[in-house]
Amino acid sequence: MKSIFLSHKQVFESPLPLFRASAKTAAATDLALLTVPDDGFALHDGDISWYLADGMCVDRGGRDEPAGVCAVRPVLELGPGEASLLKGIRETAGIAAAEFGAYPMTILAPTLRDMAEKEYKDGTLPLTDLTFTVAGSDGLESLPVYRLGAKQIVRVTASEDNVSGYVQLSDGTALSAGSEVFLEVRPVRWYYDAANHLLICGRALFAGMESEEAKRYLAERFLEELTAVDEKTAAEEETAGAGESGQRKPFHIGSHDELALIRAYVEADIPVFIHGLAGDGKSDRIRQIDPQALDIELVNETPETINGRAIYNETKDEIIDVKPTWLVKMERLCEDGETHILFFDELTNATKQTQSVIFKIVLERVVNNRWPLPPNARIVAAGNDRSESTVSHDLAEPLFGRFAHIYIRTTVENWMPWAVGEGINPYVMEFLANNDLYLRTAYTGTEGYADPRRWEMVSRVLDHSGNDFALLEPIVGHETAEAFIRFFKAQEQLKDLGTYTDEELAHFTIARRYQLAQQCLYAADTKPEEARALVTRLGAEYLAWYDYVLARKKGL
Repeated sequence: MKSIFLSHKQVFESPLPLFRASAKTAAATDLALLTVPDDGFALHDGDISWYLADGMCVDRGGRDEPAGVCAVRPVLELGPGEASLLKGIRETAGIAAAEFGAYPMTILAPTLRDMAEKEYKDGTLPLTDLTFTVAGSDGLESLPVYRLGAKQIVRVTASEDNVSGYVQLSDGTALSAGSEVFLEVRPVRWYYDAANHLLICGRALFAGMESEEAKRYLAERFLEELTAVDEKTAAEEETAGAGESGQRKPFHIGSHDELALIRAYVEADIPVFIHGLAGDGKSDRIRQIDPQALDIELVNETPETINGRAIYNETKDEIIDVKPTWLVKMERLCEDGETHILFFDELTNATKQTQSVIFKIVLERVVNNRWPLPPNARIVAAGNDRSESTVSHDLAEPLFGRFAHIYIRTTVENWMPWAVGEGINPYVMEFLANNDLYLRTAYTGTEGYADPRRWEMVSRVLDHSGNDFALLEPIVGHETAEAFIRFFKAQEQLKDLGTYTDEELAHFTIARRYQLAQQCLYAADTKPEEARALVTRLGAEYLAWYDYVLARKKGL
């Protein structure tokens, strides 16, 4: 087996079957995005230019055009018998794909980044025996691979040769040029051209190397790094379940928030059912895990639209089963080899007949007894509480038993960090920090009511109206709007911060700490140093909240 570039002939003159059936464009991995010297034109809808042999390339539009900034889309030429090394070979629409080797490709999940950063800074992040070669500011760098639980991760620096000054990665994360981030090492998916004994990478893996430099790397180290096995991990796997003395490994009890729980079951390929009230952000949590998740709102679906339709072909006098549209979309989504979520929303509002169809899919991972789900598809479902819907149904016991069940409840405490990240209007944040009972009010059917989603609506209307409080009532109702106005009129009179000992502050509840931080906002104009010093004593979380709200109020 050897690693090569494709030739101009294989792509454009006498195209390989892959390129006759699909586009010549290549999407960039996060490693390619971080290492490409972006001149402002390198990326187009996520696609990136990539090298061919003899110094030629395919531009980001899939054309035979010169491009100054290119990434590397490796190709493996297989020798006799080497096809047996491939895993998960499958064919979709006449194009075969397979899995072989692993490479740092995707930014580490948000719930794991803080953990990795802390262990890295503390010097407790375990090292493996592996390294990967990437383009750095001083030429090629050999980066160590760390272990975070069962994951292998690499710390990569974003290229500083970037005209925009930042790079946006696959999950929407924006990083400043020169900043560092952990990427997860994942299995690589290849297009498998059996006739020509070729594996063609589905994506452009890395960038930042000149053509000849990349060619040398592919010929010398790439294959070794792609297929290397961490000897430490291999040894542990051989004695899985046993300690050094042959005894069973000790158990541990981790600390998981709702998002981390959902992610853990998704990664373990266990179907998850998310229970919660309307507006609790069930869909938002799924998007945080997989921004490309396929959302199917079952309240709008029937057994026929889920299973596919049977159509009579008069010409052949036969019944033809037509694959459902959602399954076609899911198959295309999963072609990149990444894990993607199939999200059945409002399952409790689906009819019993539709629920029985979903049960077959969850149980057997097969649609209509004939079309399998892609192996990298993961199933998540959600539903509102029965108290909120007159058309909801209890899940049948067999269907209920196929899921891990996670019950989410949005509180002011767990909503605030999200609100800061989403840029929620500071008046909304101040009010709810001090009046948590108004986060959610009863639905009456006669006027507006409050829930986390509707407070986001309030935030948008305040931002667009210059904080006109008269616009709240149609969204949250008369009583809540009046309470909102009364609160801020009263707060305008709060100027005296008072004095507190460290012991007193330590006994404050979360709500009381937010109240004090909010009071400091009103004293910031006349006593900025005193106000900030007091918030600093409350803790970093409250200081971040204070700085954000203060900046928004000043219009910065």
